[in-house]
Amino acid sequence: MLIFGELWKIIDLVLHLTNLSKVLDTISRKTEITPTDVQHALYMKDIFGKALLDYQNGNYSVDLITSTNISEEDTLPLPYLFRDYSEMPKLEQKALQLSNGNILDVGSGAGSHSLWLQEKGLKVKAIDSSEGAIAVAKKRGVLNVELKPLLEETETFDTILLLMNGTGIFQELTDVSKYLKHLKSLLNPKGQILIDSSDISYMYEDDDDGGQWLDLNQGYPGELDYFLSYKEEKETPMKWLYLDFETLKTACLTVGMKCEKVMDGEHFDYLARIT
Repeated sequence: MLIFGELWKIIDLVLHLTNLSKVLDTISRKTEITPTDVQHALYMKDIFGKALLDYQNGNYSVDLITSTNISEEDTLPLPYLFRDYSEMPKLEQKALQLSNGNILDVGSGAGSHSLWLQEKGLKVKAIDSSEGAIAVAKKRGVLNVELKPLLEETETFDTILLLMNGTGIFQELTDVSKYLKHLKSLLNPKGQILIDSSDISYMYEDDDDGGQWLDLNQGYPGELDYFLSYKEEKETPMKWLYLDFETLKTACLTVGMKCEKVMDGEHFDYLARIT
């Protein structure tokens, strides 16, 4: 006789069987399967994609709500995800200006960066792990767009873009070298990676004396649990990584790459160029 806990596991699995093919597809193409791979394939609801589709289809009524394990809830306005070049932060504008050759737009979202590059006559491929985002990018006119995680990309490029905290997809500090090695394998000779992130140590500052309340038992302070909700539906929590520039630079050196800071942003953020 099944105990309640085991019965619930079976019920929970059945509820997610519609996504089982994603796990099987991942297994068929990867030599190493992590718990995060399985979690994303089975349980991610693509709330981000649903919100983008609502906005694209004229059903905009509410915004996305985000939070982390060290910050309270905040609003992510959907119109911001559809911004044009003039509305982009200077870091993003600079990254687009520096892009050349055959370009890969990683985590392309609604396709705003790819669309601007296309309009400039550049060849760009957009990839994202959100089915909804891919559908929206196609509807908006991105010509080459594919539902694909970064680690499954195999083509080579002259410029690889990772914007809107591009280091986030690295998830944890221990995985940074794995992602950097893969990115390196995707670069053509003299190619470049343009990536942005933030030094979030300021979020740990004590307002009274300017000190910091870092918990040394919790690992690198930029490793966060990221929470997303939309229309009262909550997404499965995700790991999200913010990297200060010196840590990113050191990580690049360990895999034989050079990292230089292109510019600082307005709020502890920066744009880096990796070659």
